Amino acid sequence: MNKIFSYFRESYYELVHKVSWPTWRELQSSTMIVLIATIIITLMVWGMDSASHLVLTQYYKLFS
Repeated sequence: MNKIFSYFRESYYELVHKVSWPTWRELQSSTMIVLIATIIITLMVWGMDSASHLVLTQYYKLFS
């Protein structure tokens, strides 16, 4: 049981005293980068999905 308390105490100490937390400005900047990248990747996947749907629809029309 002592090891568990020691683990939590050391983890807390490390989080409070050794971790370098970002500033509010850095956090906002990083969030915007992630948001923009997510939108771009989403649009790419949507475009590939639409293109494959169009191609497969035309292909299936040839054989129906």
